[in-house]
Amino acid sequence: MRVASLLSSASIALTLELQAPLGPALSAPFLESDAPSYRGELVSLHKSLVEISSVTYTENAVGSFLVDYLTARNFVSELEFLPPTNASSSSDGDGGDGKPRFNVLAWPGPTRHPSPKVLITSHIDTVPPHIPYSRSDDEPNSETIIAGRGSVDAKASVAAQIIAVFELLRAESITAEDVMLLFVVGEERTGDGMRYFSDTLSSLDPPPNLKAAIFGEPTEGKLACGHKGFVGCTITAHGKAGHSGYPWLGKSATEILMRGLVKVLDTDLGSSDLFGNTTINVGLLEGGVALNVIPETAVARIAARVAIGPELDGGKVVADRVEEVLKSVDDEAFELSCNNGYGVVECACDVPDFETITVNYGTDVANFEGNHTRYLYGPGSILVAHGADEAIKLKDLEAGVEDFKKIILHALGEEAGEL
Repeated sequence: MRVASLLSSASIALTLELQAPLGPALSAPFLESDAPSYRGELVSLHKSLVEISSVTYTENAVGSFLVDYLTARNFVSELEFLPPTNASSSSDGDGGDGKPRFNVLAWPGPTRHPSPKVLITSHIDTVPPHIPYSRSDDEPNSETIIAGRGSVDAKASVAAQIIAVFELLRAESITAEDVMLLFVVGEERTGDGMRYFSDTLSSLDPPPNLKAAIFGEPTEGKLACGHKGFVGCTITAHGKAGHSGYPWLGKSATEILMRGLVKVLDTDLGSSDLFGNTTINVGLLEGGVALNVIPETAVARIAARVAIGPELDGGKVVADRVEEVLKSVDDEAFELSCNNGYGVVECACDVPDFETITVNYGTDVANFEGNHTRYLYGPGSILVAHGADEAIKLKDLEAGVEDFKKIILHALGEEAGEL
């Protein structure tokens, strides 16, 4: 939420400040001699986040929890309310809970600092369905497995980022003026939370001049040099209906569509050394009215993971190539409609002592516009993130804390010309 000048039905400013000291890490009866001092605090925060269901469009409760949690630890929090949307009209029909949706902005207190250098951000929404929290041990140890929806994507990053900032502040390795936290809604669908923050950033009074942004997503504990772009398309094939006993008198839309899709799948739509090949997923197929009727119309919805640039236009380049392929199959039968996709998204991956990786999924990195340096990192694997077995080992979650600390310090040092 913004300041008073932004008061409206779409965005209502609410600033919460408490004067309680940050305080030491919570103690817990963990027996491992090498356990970090913050283990109890980290496990507790991560558990609270995962226990709260926050499927996209129902993020209100987890956002409210974060506000209470951070303000109780002497952070200044602001709620950035998004304009109301009709969630029930989403493409897969999954509606919201009717409660206001908001991003959570926070600064180390007791007052808000107007010019933070580094933004530390992740998302608080998850894919459906909600899976309850569980863990393999009553008293956590480094090998403890923690499961539940969001335990990896991306509440592992949220918890690790917060504890990393706490630890850096306690050690006086950073100052309250250095960092800003941002936890957004909607990343799993349209990225509307980050896009709204980006569009209205200049309305903060004064607007921050951020030098770097650190995005939390599951990257297997490696520093991502970037990720593939994306474009989604609807392909409609038009034919001529008729009796199935006389196929030469009609034109099968499903047959045309299948031939077109196979050729699209077999065509190199763009590749690069860093990101590999552009890939196509045929996610939806519909067509025809009965088995003995030549289908007049058939529809496919496809998702392309784009391996070429530029970031702004790479998605359109791939969409244009798909259209060319379809025309080569039938110059008149196809209708193609694509969203505003994007090309490969490159990130800085020059932090010392990190393994690097590129990933094939989309993130909010491209939704935050500006000239800042971009880092992409997080504990856990994307390969379990959207499945029924989503889980993370505690040692990987703790490694995430230490790694976020290193990235934050690197980003600040880079900005100050020290590294």
